Amino acid sequence: MSKKMILAAVAAAALSVHAAPVLARPAPPPAAETASVKIDRARIDAALKTMVDSGRAVGVSALVWQDGQERYFGVAGMADREAGKPMRRDTLVQIFSMTKPVTGVALMQLWEQGKFGLDDPLSRYLPEFADMKVIDGQGGVRPAARPIVIRDILRHTAGFSYGMRDTAADAAFKAADPLNLKNDLAEFSRRLATVPLMYDPGERWSYSAAVDVQARLVEVLSGQPFEAYVKAHILEPLAMKDTAWTQPETAFARLAATYNKGPDGKLAREDSAETRKLNFDPARRMTMGGAGLVASIDDYARFSRMLLAGGTLDGVQILKPSTVRLMATDHLDPRVNDRWWLPGKGSVGFGLDFAVRKQQPRTAEENRGAVGEFFWDGRDSTLFWVDPANRLTAVFFVQTYPFDGTLHHDLRAAVYGPNYLGPKGD
Repeated sequence: MSKKMILAAVAAAALSVHAAPVLARPAPPPAAETASVKIDRARIDAALKTMVDSGRAVGVSALVWQDGQERYFGVAGMADREAGKPMRRDTLVQIFSMTKPVTGVALMQLWEQGKFGLDDPLSRYLPEFADMKVIDGQGGVRPAARPIVIRDILRHTAGFSYGMRDTAADAAFKAADPLNLKNDLAEFSRRLATVPLMYDPGERWSYSAAVDVQARLVEVLSGQPFEAYVKAHILEPLAMKDTAWTQPETAFARLAATYNKGPDGKLAREDSAETRKLNFDPARRMTMGGAGLVASIDDYARFSRMLLAGGTLDGVQILKPSTVRLMATDHLDPRVNDRWWLPGKGSVGFGLDFAVRKQQPRTAEENRGAVGEFFWDGRDSTLFWVDPANRLTAVFFVQTYPFDGTLHHDLRAAVYGPNYLGPKGD
């Protein structure tokens, strides 16, 4: 698949049939309901090795912090099999949709400054989104039932497409090509606003280009280019020295290759010229809010540790604790019962750019985790989560496409133990 196609479906992550399903409810084996998790290094080592040995990944790494200390770091396999480069601590990866929480933090910094209200109409700041139309299901369009508000673009209820389905709205999205790398965010926004919505705002949860709209909103509200704003207000304050959309040529040698699973189930290396387009092409104008960051595992762990600590790391405050709690709270009304593939993530709702666990795992197949955790993942199967109940955060790096949720299931089982349930929740 070309990167151009990827950009229209950059979060195809959860569409994978490998995502852990929430299906029937057989009685699970005796479970540990304690909210205290002890990291078993050997168990995680074995899980990483099995991922590579089974052919589901070429190389993987994982980093776990708990109670203010690094409890685990490990690697298995190769960052670039053909070049003979092992997976290392300083390996860089393209994190795709794990960019989204970074964008959300940037926008919520501006919310803290009083630059906007969550229920302000989006068109107050981006006028092109006034008078949006909705696909009517009969081959035409009609006016949207209500305006898109900013809360909608933070929780994926705006009704935007991502070009991922076989609908008239998706066809219009593909024709408009808003995420073309030759577009800047202003042009992206103008093009997206011409695409009819899939649903009325607030009606359904539907993963979309809404986080790229967040990035454009950051530009308008801050008066800075999005990439420059994030660098100055998040990446540099957190000492995330390797993380950026635009990477120097010297960084390419550290970048893990992307491996695409073919019809035979085997992983084949993506051509380097294709990999370069997102971060190493000087002609690129697009800085997506929904994807595009390259990071090292230690860098992204610094971001997740900041969230675990309530918005502050090493004395540097990025967000207020109350803002982190707001982002990590489910914002979906119970009546929003059409949530596309979100239930495949487990017993979760959705906050502001994070999935949020609301109930204990209900089946043996469901990912282990604790009520109150918040998390997201990336197109090439990367993952991070923040678990306040266990004072824990974890980051997982891999470059396997299509998204393979079995890797997440196995890592979480290794971190928590296969029978862990944690706090009861609602």
